[in-house]
Amino acid sequence: MIVASWNVNSITARLPHVIGFLETVSPDFLCLQELKCVEEKFPLAIMNQLGYGALVSGEKTYNGVAVLYKKKWLGDRSVELVSRSLPGCPEPIQARLIEVRLEDYHLLNLYVPNGSEVGSAKYQYKMLWFEALLKYINDSHRPTDKLIVVGDFNIAPEDLDVHDPALWEGQVLVSPAERELFKRLCDFPLLDSFRLFEKEGGFYSWWDYRMMAFPRNNGLRIDHILITRPLQEVLKRSWIDKEWRKLEKTSDHTPVLIELAD
Repeated sequence: MIVASWNVNSITARLPHVIGFLETVSPDFLCLQELKCVEEKFPLAIMNQLGYGALVSGEKTYNGVAVLYKKKWLGDRSVELVSRSLPGCPEPIQARLIEVRLEDYHLLNLYVPNGSEVGSAKYQYKMLWFEALLKYINDSHRPTDKLIVVGDFNIAPEDLDVHDPALWEGQVLVSPAERELFKRLCDFPLLDSFRLFEKEGGFYSWWDYRMMAFPRNNGLRIDHILITRPLQEVLKRSWIDKEWRKLEKTSDHTPVLIELAD
């Protein structure tokens, strides 16, 4: 089973890339963030033609998340929608979470608020949103669950996840308060699947469009796939696929993926 996560920064603008990814990589699940469209405008018919179903939580212009699933791979099994909302989420309510279930597997797709600037109102919203997320996971799940939490977390957990820690010091995405929230989430416990395989720095999932950031590899690893310990036993690999960031008019994020044994 291959599970992928990708902040596409507009499903409308990046539809050709998503189609190419589905046709080339053929993941069993693809979790998308930052759709920037309402559910009615999500290209479901095209996904169906490619053999995928989709569960969507959309929002006009901003945010939005979706889970795509390969229908042929499912066989007689079905994907069940668990939630499109985050209980206790601060106002304004935004489309940033969707959870689905396949038998005893739970897949939680997140688009964590960016926070804009440390100390700003948007930063405080991010803190409150993440606190609500922590409560939701602790109330809804147990460490023994087969839980996969994926998405754009907008947090680089450690300095080795940042191309230049000194340059980024004190900024949003790397602030101590944000990193502490990420650590509390991992204390559930959830495991950072990528770090189970790769201990070194220099691996990123997001690069700014400006200042030749991608060619210079001046990026941050802010897209993550976290798993509970029961899934560590069947985790075969976890990787970042940079090829999709090389395309013309692509998202500023690239897909992150895991493969689980059957």
